[in-house]
Amino acid sequence: MDFIAGAIGGGLSTAVGYPLDTVKVRGFYKGVTASVLAVSVVSSVSFGTYKNSLGALCKLRYGAADAKPSKLDVSLSGAAAGAARVVLTNPSEVAKVRMQTQRNPCPSTTHQPVSKPKYQGSLHCLKVIIKEEGFGGLYKGCSALLCRDCSASAIYFLSYSALCDWLTPDGRNKPGFLVVLLSGGFAGVLAWGLATPMDVIKSRMQIDESEQHKYKGLIHCVRESVRKEGAKVLFKGLGLNCIRAFPVNMVVFVTYEGVLRFTDHYINKK
Repeated sequence: MDFIAGAIGGGLSTAVGYPLDTVKVRGFYKGVTASVLAVSVVSSVSFGTYKNSLGALCKLRYGAADAKPSKLDVSLSGAAAGAARVVLTNPSEVAKVRMQTQRNPCPSTTHQPVSKPKYQGSLHCLKVIIKEEGFGGLYKGCSALLCRDCSASAIYFLSYSALCDWLTPDGRNKPGFLVVLLSGGFAGVLAWGLATPMDVIKSRMQIDESEQHKYKGLIHCVRESVRKEGAKVLFKGLGLNCIRAFPVNMVVFVTYEGVLRFTDHYINKK
């Protein structure tokens, strides 16, 4: 059920957050196809990996999968969820970034035919990348994405769990609707506050096409970006990321918790 609930929550969150995600580049829904195809599966895998990792850790450390986890257990399980996401999302992230940043051909003032854009869709983009750069091209920026998602996912689940515990009155087993909304929103903001520098670097590495070779790796990309544009470059889009993160993750967690509670109630009723 964790996989299904995560899939539904992730799918709904796409409609809320994608336009704001693309504002920082150009065009609200450019490159959305790859994200829409992947988002439900990715959210399902992320939440499923988190819950299963948490259960396995609790069983290993305390003898029962439903034992109360420590903050370390939650953080490690969140990091595992982040790593699982990277395996699935890196190709679609590369396609999305390439689609968002490619320049459309300008209308010709002469009678010469207008050249077609290099990437004519998300799937075409993936095919071109494989042809020109090999399958390794689909995992450009993977090191930055791992740094981003593992750390952000750890703080994401930890902050959500801690906020729910803090805001839930004594005597209640589960957080209320408003608590879930606030905890999910703030967890998303905290996670993106931590993730933004690596998100900037990840995007720059993924834009770097085979004929350019501007960056030799993660450290080189960070060093060159900071050298040319200053440390502030690492926080480009921070405000927009945080504005986007609050409503998106409110939707994610309230949907996730709602689906779990509905299914638990239905099963128990039977």
